Amino acid sequence: MRIDKFLSNMGVASRTESSKAARQGLILVNGVAVKKADIHIEPEKDVIVYCGRTIEYRKYTYILMNKPDGVVSSTEDGRDKTVIDLLPEELQKLNLFPCGRLDKHTLGLVMLTDDGDLAHRLLSPKHHVKKKYYFESKFPLTEEEIAYLQKGATLEDGYITKPSQIELFENKQSGNIILVEGKYHQIKRMLESVNNKITYLERITFGPLVLDENLERGQWRFLTDTEIKRLEEHK
Repeated sequence: MRIDKFLSNMGVASRTESSKAARQGLILVNGVAVKKADIHIEPEKDVIVYCGRTIEYRKYTYILMNKPDGVVSSTEDGRDKTVIDLLPEELQKLNLFPCGRLDKHTLGLVMLTDDGDLAHRLLSPKHHVKKKYYFESKFPLTEEEIAYLQKGATLEDGYITKPSQIELFENKQSGNIILVEGKYHQIKRMLESVNNKITYLERITFGPLVLDENLERGQWRFLTDTEIKRLEEHK
């Protein structure tokens, strides 16, 4: 793998930045400065230092994004902007995909990765990974409706949802809901089953991941080592 590709994949520097750093002698491979960033390395064996910082090789890429309204949780779309389009060009070239999907108008936490095994495990129905959403509804919800939704709502196609947890706020028209599944437009359809309507929806947790309050809509960052470890250990 080329040094510039390695540094790009690790989220350290763009290829242009890598080339500039190499010309300035700021990239070391096994203690030796290199003058070009197109030199091939063995990421799992070689020790790479960039601007005084040792860069650890990571086989996969993990990104946390605060999804904005109107963006599709997909790798490509013929009409709308996707979460991949919000990434810089060097990351768009990787085989990243959203781990689970948010509806076009649902905001909040999306994880992007190229780790298929981890994504499969986190999305597998048998693991029941919890996802928390903040919601607002058109009409107030009654205690009876909350009890019905938590027990398992019958959707318009006859599907009965798995039990959920709902924390209703004082105004009775907003709160948090925790799901262990992710059926198509599930929360919207659950509210429709009690003749109500979702007016705002934002995912704030996905398993052990929590939406970073420092990320503006459309912004992203790499997961920390601690977050990755928690995902790998999550059951």
